[in-house]
Amino acid sequence: MPEKILIVEDEIALQDALAYNLKKEGYIIETSGDGLSALEAARKFNPDLIVLDIMLPQMDGFEVARILRREMSTAILMLTARDDEIDRVVGLEVGADDYLTKPFSMRELIARVKAQLRRARLLREEMGKSVEEARHETLTFDNLTINLTRREVLLNENPIQLKPKEYELLLFLAEHRRQMLSREFILERVWGWDFIGDSRTVDVHVRWLRQKIEENSSEPKRIVTVRGGGYRFEG
Repeated sequence: MPEKILIVEDEIALQDALAYNLKKEGYIIETSGDGLSALEAARKFNPDLIVLDIMLPQMDGFEVARILRREMSTAILMLTARDDEIDRVVGLEVGADDYLTKPFSMRELIARVKAQLRRARLLREEMGKSVEEARHETLTFDNLTINLTRREVLLNENPIQLKPKEYELLLFLAEHRRQMLSREFILERVWGWDFIGDSRTVDVHVRWLRQKIEENSSEPKRIVTVRGGGYRFEG
């Protein structure tokens, strides 16, 4: 069945161009031109990916992403008109999976879309595995437990809310306990070799994880920074 993409863009010419080119790739497309209608469309259309502009009427893309991330795990590719690091960081903080700065080539956007959809397919396949097929049902580190079958993380036996990428990053670090992993290696293995971003993405997600699993995030004991190297998970 063709995958579904919601395009949220108030510039009609760009919205039409995106819809036309993505339809040519075989995707089912729905469009929206403002933040409030984007929320309604996402809930009804249940897309596999949302291409979301930041500057929107009625409600900006940051707020749209923040609301939708509480309701669904759909991949979000955020569009920003400025090559501003703060936009990229805020976009990641509210739950975007990737970002693209305008102006961009249609070829690059399609490559980003395919990369996100491919990762979503792999994630669905992984979630569909039976307990018997899973390598381990749980990984336990003192008061921290990662349940691979349920994709759930418990701290002191209480579930903690992690974004999809936070969970994937934590699991990857935990599976390589006490190994020094470079930012570039983490980026390639967790985000994919075709992710067009930089290692600051890793730093942002590590910071979020520390705030959720460390007793004191300013003095981390579990996810340790290796000076000049990267990160090491101590458990």
